[in-house]
Amino acid sequence: MKSVNIRDIGEQYSWGSFIDGVTWDNINDPGLRAELQQLFEDRGLLIFENMEPSPKMQVELSKVFGPLKDHPTKSVPRANKDLEPGVIELHSLPTELDETLHGIAVVNGKPVVSYLPWHFDHTYNDELNRAGVLRAVIQAPEGGRTGFADGIELYNAFDPELLAKIEDLNAIYTLDTRLTQMRFGRTFEINGDPAYMAGVVAEARRFPRAIHPMVWTRTSGEKVLHVTGFSAEGIENHENPEGDALMEEVCQEVNRKANGYFHNWRPTDMVIWDNWRLLHAVEGCHPKYERCMHRTTIKGDYGLGRFENGKKIGEVDRDIAPLDLPA
Repeated sequence: MKSVNIRDIGEQYSWGSFIDGVTWDNINDPGLRAELQQLFEDRGLLIFENMEPSPKMQVELSKVFGPLKDHPTKSVPRANKDLEPGVIELHSLPTELDETLHGIAVVNGKPVVSYLPWHFDHTYNDELNRAGVLRAVIQAPEGGRTGFADGIELYNAFDPELLAKIEDLNAIYTLDTRLTQMRFGRTFEINGDPAYMAGVVAEARRFPRAIHPMVWTRTSGEKVLHVTGFSAEGIENHENPEGDALMEEVCQEVNRKANGYFHNWRPTDMVIWDNWRLLHAVEGCHPKYERCMHRTTIKGDYGLGRFENGKKIGEVDRDIAPLDLPA
């Protein structure tokens, strides 16, 4: 069996590993799979290098860590319907800038597309999927990196007085993931929503709000700071000016303290991250560049999330403001 090479992502990080040498010759070896599963549990982020750049290999690598899960929203494009469920495509085509900058974020004074702030996936769902596996099909020649930040490291770096206020609190999240509607922790500007968000908002009318703890404890004993302003509507039982001020303070502390690793993509890279532990982000790229990512989702649930008031999908029809979308 071909051996694999494992190394840390850097001295400044207490988590994350690079792995080189996983091929079709060894990917189904039980010993290697067990080693990779334990490494994932220990390190939270695994970056596989020199992989065969194919959807089939991405699916096979994903299945090392658990069964695949289809994406919970129907409006997200699927990459390959002939493969296992859950392969979604995140595709940004080249766009000409205009005066309105509709759907384009401005970060540090620069217009970018495919931008996402620090967040964890499926905040709006009662179940929190185990992990995501990502690869770059088309990467922008500059920008477009994906960032990762460890929630254990974040907890240990956080302001102790601020931690004491939120240790036992829960955040409320919605499926309405428009950046224009992001209330907490914003460090960007944006004017208007891209047209594709209409499908997401339509689905949001059927989704109840989801509740997740702002801090949780792993079975191994470490505490994880796991909160995002992206899609957040506030703090459970504290939806008032004081609660909103606390949520803003927490989200801005995340922005200050996140020790982010930002990955420069190559076509042969595949990355898996622990969605229960890590936050991730996308720095965005210039609108003139095309960027296409394929993503799989690993089933699982940490058992701490729930829908508000015990409701289920389809049992609500919340009043969401009319969309202001470009023609």
